[in-house]
Amino acid sequence: MKRRTFLTTGTLATTGISSLLTSSCNNEQGKPTQPVATGDVVSAFELDEETISSLQEKIASGKYSSEQLTQLYLARIEAIDKNGPKLNSVIEINPDAVAIAKAMDEERKAGKTRGPLHGIPVLIKDNIDTADKMQTTAGSLALEGHISKQDAFVIKKLREAGAVMLGKTNLSEWANFRSTKSCSGWSSRGGQTKNPYILDHNPCGSSSGSGVAVAANLCAVAVGTETDGSVTCPASVNGVVGLKPTVGLVSRSGIIPISATQDTAGPMGRTVKDVAILLGAMTGVDTADGVTKESEGKALTDYTKFLDASGLKGKRIGIDKKPQGENQYMHTLIKKAKDVLMQQGATIVEIDYYETISKLGDAEFEVLQFEFRDGLNKYLSSADARVRSLADVIAFNKTNEDKAMPYFKQEILESSEKKSVPDSKEYKEALKKSHGDSRKILDEVIQQTKLDAICGLTMGPACSIDMIYGDRWGDVFLTLPAAISGYPHISVPAGLIYGLPVGLSFFGPAYSEPALLSIAHTYEQATKNRVAPEYRKSFLS
Repeated sequence: MKRRTFLTTGTLATTGISSLLTSSCNNEQGKPTQPVATGDVVSAFELDEETISSLQEKIASGKYSSEQLTQLYLARIEAIDKNGPKLNSVIEINPDAVAIAKAMDEERKAGKTRGPLHGIPVLIKDNIDTADKMQTTAGSLALEGHISKQDAFVIKKLREAGAVMLGKTNLSEWANFRSTKSCSGWSSRGGQTKNPYILDHNPCGSSSGSGVAVAANLCAVAVGTETDGSVTCPASVNGVVGLKPTVGLVSRSGIIPISATQDTAGPMGRTVKDVAILLGAMTGVDTADGVTKESEGKALTDYTKFLDASGLKGKRIGIDKKPQGENQYMHTLIKKAKDVLMQQGATIVEIDYYETISKLGDAEFEVLQFEFRDGLNKYLSSADARVRSLADVIAFNKTNEDKAMPYFKQEILESSEKKSVPDSKEYKEALKKSHGDSRKILDEVIQQTKLDAICGLTMGPACSIDMIYGDRWGDVFLTLPAAISGYPHISVPAGLIYGLPVGLSFFGPAYSEPALLSIAHTYEQATKNRVAPEYRKSFLS
C-alpha cells in the first residue's frame, strides 16, 4: 500500500490534480471560470483571527474574561458548526468548559497566571483521553460511551498550563486506519466534517475537526495527532499552521494508537507563534511513554524565543529538483515560495531524495498494521469500553454494518487483525526498511548538502467529499519522509489554488523544532498567506 493510500484511504487519482480540476477551471489565476455559489451567510465574529497573545492582551485589559471568551466560542460553534454551514468539526462540547474558565478567571484575580495558555479555549481531537464528562471514541460507534479513567499525559500538561478544554473534534474514524476507500473527515459517530473554504470539499484527515475548527475560528488553537499526514494535511488544506513534532517530544500515553514508532500529538493554530506556544505546553518526559526519555535535555517549554524576522538568513533550504506534480498553479506557488525564501536570506539547494524515499510506503504500511493491532489491543484491554480488542471492534462493525459502515468497510482493521505480535521477522524487516532506511536517506542528504531544512508544497488543494467512493487526491504529498523517519514537520499557508488553501512544508532532523519554527515564522510573516475561509457552498454554481 502506498503512503497516500494510508493517509487518504484508497482509490487515489494517479492522473494528477491538473486533470482532476482544470477541465472546468483553466484560467490563469487558478480560479473557477464559472461563478462560485455562495453558501449560508456567515456573519462576522468578534474573535475572528485572534491569537493567543491578542486574547491575553484583551483579558489583561479587562475587555474579556476567560469565561466570556469560552461563551463566545461556544456560541460560534453552535452558530456555524452545528447550524449555518454545519461544518461538523466539533464532535462533543465539554459541559465543564465554562466552569474551568471561571476557575482560571478566579486564579487570575488572585494574582496567579500559569502562562500564555491561562484561560485560553482549546479543542482536542477525539482520540485523546480526557478524564472528564467527554467521551474518547476515535469517532467510532464501537467506542461510543467510553469515558477515560485518566487524562492523557498531554491533557495533564495542558490543564497545568491553564488551558480551557472546550470540547472534542471530529476525525477520520480510527485516525483514517479503517478502510482503503474511506472519506477523510468522516466518522460513524461524528459524521462528515466539511472544508470551510468550499463546503463540498474535503477537510483531509485524520485531524479533520481540529484543522477546520482552527480555520473557522471556533477556538484559539487545537490539538491533533499524526501518524502520517494527519496534522500537516488538514493544516494544509484548511489554511492553518500544523506541526508534527519529533516522535518522542510529546507523550502518546492516553492516545488511541496506530503506531508506536510514528504516532505523535501535534499543535494546530492560525499562526506559527500560536503553534509554538501550544507546543511548549505539550512537551515533557512521561514514564508511561518510554520514547519521551529521548527528549530529555532537548525538549523546551518556550519555543517562541526562536521566532524572529531573520529566521531564514543564512539558512540552506533543500527542495527536490523534480517538479511536484503536473499542475501549473502548484508550480507557480512553489516558485513564489522559493523567491520569498531567497529574499529573506536563504540559499535554495536542489536535492534528489523523494523518489527514493517514496518507495518505502509499502514497508510503512506493514509496520503500521503490526503496531496498530498490538497497540489498540493494549489500549482497549484497560479501557472501560464495550469492546476489548480489535477483534471486538471488527465484530461490532459487522453486527452494526448499516450504522457503522454505511459507505465504506474495514479492510485495514481486518488486515491488521491478521498480523502477529510485533517481534516477528516480517515486522522487523519492514521496520528496518521503513524507519531505518528513511532516516538514512534523509540524514545523508541533509548532511551532505548541509541543509537546515527540506521544503516543498505539503500537498495539493482539497478534493471533493465523496463518502461512497472515497477520497481522490492528486499527485502531490510531502508527509511521508518526516512521518516514517519520526522527524518534525511543519506546514504553513502558501496560498490558494481554485479558492482552496495549499500549504508549504519544512522538515528536518530529530528535535529541530526550534529551527523549523524560526524558518516557518519568517516565511509566514514575509507572505501573510493565511486567508480566512468564505464558506462557499460548492466549487461551481
